[in-house]
Amino acid sequence: QVQLVESGGGLVQAGGSLRLSCAASGRTFSTYAMGWFRQAPGKEREFVAAISWSGGRIYYADSVQGRFTISRDNAKNTVYLQMNSLKPEDTAVYLCAADHMGWATREASEYDYWGQGTQITVSS
Repeated sequence: QVQLVESGGGLVQAGGSLRLSCAASGRTFSTYAMGWFRQAPGKEREFVAAISWSGGRIYYADSVQGRFTISRDNAKNTVYLQMNSLKPEDTAVYLCAADHMGWATREASEYDYWGQGTQITVSS
């Protein structure tokens, strides 16, 4: 069982930056792939970024490529999402997820555990 807790959300102006953190419980964190997804009101959950267990494989959604950076610290059981040049369309609840298979994937259905999410609001 893995429990995930996101933090770092808030309100930011367009063009600003935020850094999200996702702290995981359990001793197997280093074997899990981790992903970030987001969901805006009235919209489906959307893939944002994913990182493999070792950090050697990383994927981004086209909409955030070049602006967002995913990273992980296995010693701290934490995955991060650095978000720069934020846009109003980035407004959503951001959720982290863990996949026991270890390989990064864009597919939400592949993830076994989910956090509760943290709200990001980008004002224009």
